[in-house]
Amino acid sequence: MSNEELMAQDLAMIFHPCSQMKDYEKLPLIPIKSAKGSYIEDFDGNRYLDSISSWWVNLFGHCHPYINQRLQEQMGELEHVIFAGFSHKPAIDLARRLIALTPKPLQKLFFADNGSSAVEISLKMAFHYFKNKGEIRPFFVSLQNSYHGETMGALAVSDTGLYKDVYSDILIQTLQALSPALVDEEVALEDMERLLQTHQNQISSVIIEPLVQCAGSMKMYNASYITKLREMCDRYGVFLIADEIAVGFGRTGSMFAIEQAGISPDFLCLSKGITGGYMPLSVVLLTDEIYAAFYCDYNEGKSFLDSHSYTGNALACSVANAVLDIFENEPILQSNQYKIQHIHNQTQKFTSLANVKEVRQRGMICAIELQGYAPSQRIGLEIFQKALAQGVYIRPLGSVVYFMPPYCFSVEELDTMIDVTYSVVKNL
Repeated sequence: MSNEELMAQDLAMIFHPCSQMKDYEKLPLIPIKSAKGSYIEDFDGNRYLDSISSWWVNLFGHCHPYINQRLQEQMGELEHVIFAGFSHKPAIDLARRLIALTPKPLQKLFFADNGSSAVEISLKMAFHYFKNKGEIRPFFVSLQNSYHGETMGALAVSDTGLYKDVYSDILIQTLQALSPALVDEEVALEDMERLLQTHQNQISSVIIEPLVQCAGSMKMYNASYITKLREMCDRYGVFLIADEIAVGFGRTGSMFAIEQAGISPDFLCLSKGITGGYMPLSVVLLTDEIYAAFYCDYNEGKSFLDSHSYTGNALACSVANAVLDIFENEPILQSNQYKIQHIHNQTQKFTSLANVKEVRQRGMICAIELQGYAPSQRIGLEIFQKALAQGVYIRPLGSVVYFMPPYCFSVEELDTMIDVTYSVVKNL
């Protein structure tokens, strides 16, 4: 079948995510037939460099032979079992390994099946902890320009109007502090402290995206803010939630972004890259102290009863273990340091263009912010189409073009990604 035939069938039935479906009257909705390594291929035989890791999930390339093998082996033994009252070895192994990889205070793990759910769990557990202690702390603090997911609680602590504003009438009330990605770090810290003082004993947690506010136009800030925020949360007796759903597993150059701040959060949310782009899975890591607040006789009514049908799915856990095997057996983070520097060097040419405001980078995430374009121009769509015609798949956030390639990209593929995008931006 051809792209055109499948596109027509799709559009007759399917409502796609993060899309204005009317756009597909003019934009291509590309049916993908196969993928291998750095490339995805459509039904007409066109190949595209997957420069955004298929929405930031793919780490080691498509159809990775080792991950495929581990998935096939697990399919022959156990695909899924209810996770209340049962367990399995892939989940136990994964929990042990993630606890060993993350800061020592994080000694317990709760499974879920997507990033938004992980955020919801951390928010609910933070509130529930204090309620079990006899306190009602209804507020959560997040940063301006933040994004934490699409479910109602996760959306409430987000600050991306495009996704949130239409639902504002039905969302829980939250507090937002100035973001160090938008203002001076000390100004942001002063604003955070003002909120913590004003609402003392009413706030259960502060939630942040460490180092990069990804959906917030890839705005970036320094690790020193996180270090100081950790101390501030301790001082005011408030939990710190680190949402590393997008930036975990090497994206910022270290395995987890919080490592660069030298701190441990009270909750750590992980998803996306955890399965290398294969399966939906998320986890929330937490401390023994938090866990203990829910450990009691059932009739005390303090149990944390959050659940999802596919919690701890055996296939997903097996794939996640394969991802950790690759990190253990190959020098991924070390090899990425060269690629990080190469991306930096090759993207500096964008700074000479009059329509480029800034080039910023954290690890394997690089963003080029354009200037001089009104939102109504939707310049990102034009860039997307022109790059796609040259075999490079990027998905700009408005006037911000960004790269977040899988770690399998060769230097030559990185150069193609950057050079094609540069040519498109230069010739707008």
